Amino acid sequence: MSPSYFEIVQLTNGDYALRRIDDDSAPLVRISFSPEAREMMEDRDMSVAKAMIAAGIEAVGNVTHDIDWEEDDNDTVETRPSYTLH
Repeated sequence: MSPSYFEIVQLTNGDYALRRIDDDSAPLVRISFSPEAREMMEDRDMSVAKAMIAAGIEAVGNVTHDIDWEEDDNDTVETRPSYTLH
């Protein structure tokens, strides 16, 4: 399997997106800033979008290391509420 290469692009509507270079389908990630946020960033919105995507990729790497892939431990399932931390 050949490696995938990604790029961060600015879409025609001003959003930023992460997509595969060799694929024109829907982006993997899309970041949209409000006009107020763009004003506060003073033309640094591309840098912020890059940092957000890098942080997301790093977080996914950390999560996959914490997963116990052994199927034997699936007997007990602890139910906890799901929260989204921003």
